[in-house]
Amino acid sequence: MTAPLSPNLRGALYMTLSMAGFTLNDACVKLVAETVPLFQIVFLRGVATTILLALVVQMTTGLRFSMPRRDRPLVAGRTLAEVAAMVAFLLALTNMAIANATAILAALPLAVTLGAAVVFGHPVGWRRLTAILIGFAGVMLIVQPGTEGFNAWSLLALLAVVIITARDLLTRAFSPEVPSMTVAVVTAGAVAIFGGVISAFTPWAAMGLYEVALTLAASVLIIAGYVFGIMVMRIGDVGFVSPFRYTSLIFALILGLVIFDEFPNTLALVGGAIVMATGIFTLLRERMVARAAARAAAKAAVTPGAPHG
Repeated sequence: MTAPLSPNLRGALYMTLSMAGFTLNDACVKLVAETVPLFQIVFLRGVATTILLALVVQMTTGLRFSMPRRDRPLVAGRTLAEVAAMVAFLLALTNMAIANATAILAALPLAVTLGAAVVFGHPVGWRRLTAILIGFAGVMLIVQPGTEGFNAWSLLALLAVVIITARDLLTRAFSPEVPSMTVAVVTAGAVAIFGGVISAFTPWAAMGLYEVALTLAASVLIIAGYVFGIMVMRIGDVGFVSPFRYTSLIFALILGLVIFDEFPNTLALVGGAIVMATGIFTLLRERMVARAAARAAAKAAVTPGAPHG
C-alpha cells in the first residue's frame, strides 16, 4: 500500500499541475492561432471558460457577486489589467518562441516584490534587491535587445509582466470579503466580451474539429490552472511549494521543442536560468523574512510581569 503524500508534496504536485495547465493552454492557443485570428480564439475560449468556470464555482463554493463598495473600483481595475495583460502576452506568445515568452513571464515574482516595496512600502533587504536586479539582467539576456536574435514581440511580453504586476498589487488591496473565484469568473467574462468586440471588426475563419477541440482544451486547461492554483494556497508550506511555479519553464521548453520545433539560444537559456534562480531565492527569502518577523512579534508580545496566581 502506497503511503499518502505529505501536505508539502501534495502542494508541490498541485503547483506543478497548475503550471502545466497554464502552459498547455498557451500551447493550444498558439497552435490554433496559426490558422484562426487571435481575437476570435480569445472570444470563443473566453465564452467556454466563463461558462465552465461559473459551473465549477457554483457547484463548489457558490457564486457570490456581492462585495464591499470600496472593493468595486479595485475589482474593475484588476479586470481591466487582466484583459490588457492577456492581449499583450498572447500577441507576444503567437509571434515568438513559447519558452522565451514563458521565461520572461517568470520574472513576475521579482516584479511583484519590487512593486510591493514601491507601492506599499514593504521592506526589501539588500539580498532580495540584488536578486531582483540580477533577475532583470537575466530577462535582458532573454530579450537580447540590439542583437540579431532580438524579437520586438518580446517587449510585449515585458509589458505583460508590468501589467500583471499592477494586477497583483490591486489584488493585494482587496478586502477579505471579496470572493476570489467570483473575481475569476468576472475576469473570464470580461476577456470574452473584449475578444468578441475586437473580433467583430475582423473576418472570422472557419474552424474544423481540430481547432474547436484545441480551443475547448485551452478552456479546460486554463480552468485547471486556476483551480489547482487555488488548491495550492490551502495546503503545504508556501516556501516549499512556491518554487515549483518555475516548472512552467520546463513545460514550455519541452512543448516548444516537440510541438513548435523551437529552442531558445544559449543566451536565452542562461537568462531563463538566472530568472528562475533569482525568483526562487526571492520567494524563499520572503518566507524567511516573514517567519523572522512573526517570531519577533511573538517574542515582543511576551512581556515580563508578576507571576500569575
